[in-house]
Amino acid sequence: MAEKEMTFWEHLDELRKVLFRVAIAILVVAIALFFAKEFIFDNIIFAPTRDGFILYKWINYLLNLFGGEALESFNLKIINIDLTAQFFIHLSTTFYLSLVICTPYALYQLWTFVSPALYPKEKKGAKKAFGFASILFYLGLVVGYYLVFPLTLRFLGTYQVSESVNNDISLRSYISMFVSLILIMGIVFELPSVAAILSRLGLITKELLKKYRRHAFVILLILAAIITPSGDPFTLFAVGLPLYALYEVSIVVCKKKRIES
Repeated sequence: MAEKEMTFWEHLDELRKVLFRVAIAILVVAIALFFAKEFIFDNIIFAPTRDGFILYKWINYLLNLFGGEALESFNLKIINIDLTAQFFIHLSTTFYLSLVICTPYALYQLWTFVSPALYPKEKKGAKKAFGFASILFYLGLVVGYYLVFPLTLRFLGTYQVSESVNNDISLRSYISMFVSLILIMGIVFELPSVAAILSRLGLITKELLKKYRRHAFVILLILAAIITPSGDPFTLFAVGLPLYALYEVSIVVCKKKRIES
């Protein structure tokens, strides 16, 4: 016997259940993260402020390998000038981290809601799209945390207009850049997913992206300069290279122009 078609209100009730399950998961993860304050802030969030960060070690290793001078010692001091800032920043940062961690579960719940309305072929394509987008998002977060943010922090944190002006970075300023820059990289890494969708809608083609490859290189270089507001060529290269690599991946995932019969 065929299943009874659900009414609008029944669909709305199912969506409410999905959102409730996602909210509970975010809350549980947030509570767990809240009590892991020292580990999260000392070993993850503030790790790029110290010489021992993995990127700095690798750069020193490469410089030593090619006979260059090691990087200058880097230990950025973070200060707080707002009485309530540490508590509320702890809450907000915990919430953002729980959102990121729960994203796969949220996507899965969303999938359980929309999948019954799809045909088998559509389900297969949607699964691939969800999986591809999730992988790219987390890859962007990794690149942002291990490459883009520490390079930007090291440049801006040591830049001085005069030796008489010390850099005392506020906690709020640091966390704001940490969260925004890393999330921006996660979003930027969705470029191939967007290109794949636009290609299947017939708005762009593989040939079109190839034709404007040179223009895209310039635009992505400008985007890299905006994301990392420094004049350091190394930083621009470190950010621009993965962005351009994403453009090439976008060409691969795009469909070719349809040949009209």
